[in-house]
Amino acid sequence: MKWWLLAVMLGIYYLVPWIRWDRGPEMPNQAVLLDLGNRRFFFFMIEIWPHEFYFVAGLLIMAGIGLFLFTSALGRVWCGYACPQTVWTDLFIQVERWIEGDRNARLRLHRQNWNAEKIRKYGLKWAVWFLIGMATGGAWVFYFADAPTLFVDLFTGQAHPIAYMTVLILTLTTFLFGGFFREQVCIYACPWPRIQAAMMDEDTITIDYRDWRGEPRGKLKKGQLDPNQGDCIDCMACVNVCPMGIDIRDGQQMECITCGLCIDACDEVMDRIGKPRGLVAYMALSDEIAEREGKPPKSIWKHVFRPRTILYTTIWSVIGIGLIVLLFIRSDLDMSVAPVRNPTHIVLADGTVRNVYDIRLRNMYHEPRDFALSITENPDLALSIEGEPANLVTVGPDEQALLRVYLTAPPNTPSNRADSSPVRIWATISGSNERVYSDTIFNGRNQ
Repeated sequence: MKWWLLAVMLGIYYLVPWIRWDRGPEMPNQAVLLDLGNRRFFFFMIEIWPHEFYFVAGLLIMAGIGLFLFTSALGRVWCGYACPQTVWTDLFIQVERWIEGDRNARLRLHRQNWNAEKIRKYGLKWAVWFLIGMATGGAWVFYFADAPTLFVDLFTGQAHPIAYMTVLILTLTTFLFGGFFREQVCIYACPWPRIQAAMMDEDTITIDYRDWRGEPRGKLKKGQLDPNQGDCIDCMACVNVCPMGIDIRDGQQMECITCGLCIDACDEVMDRIGKPRGLVAYMALSDEIAEREGKPPKSIWKHVFRPRTILYTTIWSVIGIGLIVLLFIRSDLDMSVAPVRNPTHIVLADGTVRNVYDIRLRNMYHEPRDFALSITENPDLALSIEGEPANLVTVGPDEQALLRVYLTAPPNTPSNRADSSPVRIWATISGSNERVYSDTIFNGRNQ
């Protein structure tokens, strides 16, 4: 299962930037794109603008709650199966196994003096690691620009220096973290091992050792099992395969990443000596206590669906449904109005009062739109757009326009004499009834 998940997740990471998505002639055709230059995020048919950052915040909150949910139900399963540090470490170890051989062969190679064989194998291994790191850094920058274009620019020397620097940094960090630091990152750099205990309880399914069945442990004597000993023959297979270097027989520990390698190793030994599997297995602490007393363990569903996990699932679902609703009810037009505060108003020579506003129009359609600005609430006010005598402005597809707008109140009108008056500014698409508004204040002579 770990290898299937590794292949799927690495496939997603490396291949997604190359997926195309037709958005029209003037729009990027990359399915997933973080367009920092234009400050937009494209995800297939969804487009997120900077003022809609609450979608990104909501997804981050859902990711955090999802991590709480999986940890409370299945322990540190994220760390053992899906964490990028684990995924790339497993990939690097597999490359090491292909080139140097099994664990014993790798240990012999590590201990021997430098010679032609050691230089050849180590050199080939490090070269493959470096290529994987380079592919990792390259795939990352492809999410921020058109992948085919950037790929050519990188190899022709025409890419931006930031792209080369990013690829270099990610290449080196992947090479070092996946090849040399490995699980030490999980122990010393990752904060999650210190936090995970708050998410777990006696019903959390994690890896445990059935000491009531395995103890007292002892070695096989002339291939015969001692009836006074437990099932554990102290072969140390579970310790040898543990990437964290811990002994699961000592109980659950902070360093355990729930990868399950000790389960596979122990089951293999149990098969060879004719004992039932499951001496080391996924189980909950409450099940271990029940088994000691001769009672059957709970079903897995009673462990997974309990008040804590149901609460996390409910919160996660409410946020997700809320984001989906907001995504479908959002308008493809947006307008923000910011009064110019210095000064708050200007009195002209004939007594007319003028207020100045900065208006930002966003056209989230894939075609250009003509907008006409108008006002309500105050019929004695006149509106004009700087540089646009017809009060009509064109905003390009998926673009925004910043306008300087003037509102004027003639002498002896209520808006002119009042301290302040509410104003509603409308932006209407020419030739349609679709429009958007924003409320603001007009400051009069007595302000």
